[in-house]
Amino acid sequence: MNSKLKLFLALAFVFGGWTVANAADDATPNGLWLTEKGDARIQVSQCGSALCGKVVWLREAIDPATGRAQTDSKNPNASLASRPMIGVQLFIGMRPAGPGRWTGRIYNADDGGVYESNIAWMGPNTLRVEGCLGAICGGENWTRVGGR
Repeated sequence: MNSKLKLFLALAFVFGGWTVANAADDATPNGLWLTEKGDARIQVSQCGSALCGKVVWLREAIDPATGRAQTDSKNPNASLASRPMIGVQLFIGMRPAGPGRWTGRIYNADDGGVYESNIAWMGPNTLRVEGCLGAICGGENWTRVGGR
């Protein structure tokens, strides 16, 4: 790398308020995320070498039909169908698959299914979360809630 380019990059970091450490820290999905529909907040954190993603808030935390906390009612496992949705782990074995990417499986509480999944870091405020059925993947963009 030539010296002019090195100087430019150094000045960009200094005057942009960035440091190399900040840039590295920001390249992680750890934190609180709002789903695309705005109906849930997911806490993403490290679990060993994998990522965990747990439901920590629901827009409709109380089931209007029962007057009780929302449960994992679509879960095909009867012993899990009565557990509260808050606290349910959505990411399963989500391991690094390259810079800013993770693969594993994801639990979909809307239908009780577990799907192959990809997560892509789109920047400090956007996380792309996909579920796949065979070669067909669909997903949504989650938005970071507050600061880190």
